[in-house]
Amino acid sequence: MTKIIKRLYRSRTDKILGGVCAGMANYFEIDPVLIRLIWVLVALFSMGLGILAYIIAWIIIPEEPKATSRKQKP
Repeated sequence: MTKIIKRLYRSRTDKILGGVCAGMANYFEIDPVLIRLIWVLVALFSMGLGILAYIIAWIIIPEEPKATSRKQKP
């Protein structure tokens, strides 16, 4: 029995700013809009810590490899 290891990557194709929220949505298999809304609420109610967390995540989460991109551009 083979075990599939899921990895967290920033999205290359479904990104608005850095692809962090879309990458997290792909990892948890939920809609990216939900992650984005949660992140905005955290940023608003944590006095900017959500923005800092996003920037840190943007730096430390690697970008999705080209071979695993779901939507390939022609």
